Amino acid sequence: MALSVSALVLFGVMLIIFIRGKQIKMPHAIVAVLFGFMLNQSTQLSKPIQEMLNSVANTLGNVTK
Repeated sequence: MALSVSALVLFGVMLIIFIRGKQIKMPHAIVAVLFGFMLNQSTQLSKPIQEMLNSVANTLGNVTK
């Protein structure tokens, strides 16, 4: 749960920065989509996306060790 909340806050902050800077491009749109999926955990795609985010976080965690 902590990873979900942290990712949600991170995506939200990034989205606000991108919108304020008028820099919405394809990578930023991906962040916006991920933010939307994190907000709506009831979609069928939320579980695979959450698993992908967890695996990315685990991989990054293992790289830094």
